[in-house]
Amino acid sequence: MNKRILIGLALFTSFFPLNFVSAKDSDSPQPLEVFLPEIGYKTVEVAVKEFEHHYNKELKLPLRVPPISFTHHFGRFSDLEGEMNDQLEVVMISDQMPQNHFKIKVRPVEHKMPFEKYIMDVFKLKNGSEAAYIENPRIGFHLLVFERDDWQYVFSIDRDVADQATAEVLIDIANSIDYPKQKY
Repeated sequence: MNKRILIGLALFTSFFPLNFVSAKDSDSPQPLEVFLPEIGYKTVEVAVKEFEHHYNKELKLPLRVPPISFTHHFGRFSDLEGEMNDQLEVVMISDQMPQNHFKIKVRPVEHKMPFEKYIMDVFKLKNGSEAAYIENPRIGFHLLVFERDDWQYVFSIDRDVADQATAEVLIDIANSIDYPKQKY
């Protein structure tokens, strides 16, 4: 009986070789400061300058961020085929708590993304414009979408921390674009 099992096992492994997985140093995840620049992310300042240069127009970003901790801040200007897809992306993330993820996307209003069918609530910003709040469980993020200075801004916060970065917090962040007040 033992011979039959050994012969069966030998035949089995000859037709279906066993592959053992070995972990190498190169298999471990790369730090964000290595990985993200490989896919086009840079400092926020450099990405904003590229975006402004491309559109020959100033961009204002909020001074506030959500009240959660971040370990990294990156920016990326995507200059893709056709103006419709060009956008600035600012990412704030934590390598210790991946759910701490906040993103700002900015594109010209004439190439804005439509969100009308997903709107859950509408808020009024201090400058008088409206901001749409979106909770869509399929995307895993809560969004605040608004327009100002001919730009469409889309703030997105991971739904796992949306209880800390509520719609009201996102509104405060959007309103912080107006500070500091310009003196004329």
